[in-house]
Amino acid sequence: MRSSTDASETRHEAGCPDCTDGLGRAAAVPEHSWRDNIRSKPGLAQVWRIGVFVAGLLFICLGVALAVLPGPLTIPPVLVGLWIWSTEFDWAQRFFTSFKQKARDAWAHARRHPVSSAIITVGGLAAAAAVFWAVGHYELVDRAKELVGL
Repeated sequence: MRSSTDASETRHEAGCPDCTDGLGRAAAVPEHSWRDNIRSKPGLAQVWRIGVFVAGLLFICLGVALAVLPGPLTIPPVLVGLWIWSTEFDWAQRFFTSFKQKARDAWAHARRHPVSSAIITVGGLAAAAAVFWAVGHYELVDRAKELVGL
């Protein structure tokens, strides 16, 4: 007869969605779905979770790499990476749910205050345009390279 610790170890080895491993607790999936079938196979479950982690990490790294380019190009890949993680990891699902709620609140605020939201948006775009103009007009990149010695 097995003790309760033996049973939990067996469930973990069998790819139990409630068990934790180095990647964290698995997010809930519908019973008898294709992901539930993947999780029922121990080796495949771990490979799947590592693949999901790597795919999300690649998108987040892409977003960070795009930070050197002008514009809001960083945000979409980071959100896609977080979304990919939230499909498999409970911690990412909680974070993504929190992020979605904050986005909904911001959108509701913008709809309640359209004039101030428009002024802030246009002001931000004008400030970005001024920075881009100044960088080009005063050749700030070339001056920075000279200061660094490149």
